[in-house]
This record gives sequence, C-alpha cells and structure tokens, in this order.
Amino acid sequence: MNPRKTKHLMKAFKTATMLPSKELEARGLQRGDIQAAVRSGVISRVASGLYRFSEAEVTENHSLVQASRIVPHGVVCLLSALRFHETTTQAPHEVWLAVPRDSWRPKAKGIRLVQFAKNALGEGIEAHKIEGAVVRVTSLARTVADCFKFRNKIGLDVAVEALRDVRSRRKCSVDELLRQARLCRVAKVMQPYLEALS
Repeated sequence: MNPRKTKHLMKAFKTATMLPSKELEARGLQRGDIQAAVRSGVISRVASGLYRFSEAEVTENHSLVQASRIVPHGVVCLLSALRFHETTTQAPHEVWLAVPRDSWRPKAKGIRLVQFAKNALGEGIEAHKIEGAVVRVTSLARTVADCFKFRNKIGLDVAVEALRDVRSRRKCSVDELLRQARLCRVAKVMQPYLEALS
C-alpha cells in the first residue's frame, strides 16, 4: 500500500475505531487498498465488511460499537443496556440487541437478537457516541421495564435487582419507571416490586 493511501486510511480512522468497507470506499479507498491494509496489519477485519484500526484505543464498550456496526438497525437492550448503565452485577458474554420484528437479522457471533414490535423501538432510546460511532441504547427506565417484559428470557431476579439498584441509587424517578412500564405493558407486574421498595 503506497504511503499516500496509508495516510488517507489513517485519516479515515482518526475519529472512529471501526468503519465499514462502504464508508472506506466512500472516502476514496478501493477494495484492493483495504485488502493491502489488512495484509500489512494496519487494519484488521472483524466481521464481513467491517474493519478496525489496529492501533485504535478501545473502551470497555467496544463490543457494543462492534455489534452496532454489524447490526445498524439494532438497539442495545436488556443485559447489555443494564451493563452500559452500570446497573447490574451480570456480565453478559453476548451483546443483546433489540431489532424490529420481520427485519433482517444477521447471524453474528457474540450478538443476541431480541425481536421487538416496530413501534416499541421509538420510545426510550438514547444515542451515545462511543469510539466515534453512534450507538443506540435503551434508556435506564426503559431497560428496567424491558427486563420485566422479558423476565422469562433473563430471569425475574435480574429485573428485580435492576429495579432495586435504580431506586436505591435514585437513578430514575418512579414516574419515569411507571411510564416506561405502561408502554411495555408491564406496569401491573412491576407495581408490587416498586411498592415494596418504597
């Protein structure tokens, strides 16, 4: 790879640790340039059409960035969102992503997809900038409500632990929690636990 192309590639990765090949090509690099950069070790291929700058400084949320790049329409949810919001003792070995029902769902190692109704992915979603990428994550109140909704998947104990932590550290108001619980249709399930923690 010639020095001019290498410099161009380094500039592309200046603001992000990972970029899809389409974005690299849009910046004037050709497939041959990308392959040469992989061979020389400047970048590495982490998934189909996704590349990471080898010298990039990664954060503890690097797996969320990677999952969001692989599944751009996904939203970090449930156990992964709890971990992101520092509200669990759980350490999920997969990134949990919410995707709309009937949407394209790639099979990717280390990613667990959960189907949500399309209208359910409009409320309680936050955009966070991580390693130069925008990662969508369910808000804390929404995450707790989702944990009650999907208690059969993740366990009621996890949902109750999250609710207890949120209330004891006053991370969310009761009104926020109940609003999201109503949207997720789990207000009646969550209410007794909220009352017990009051």
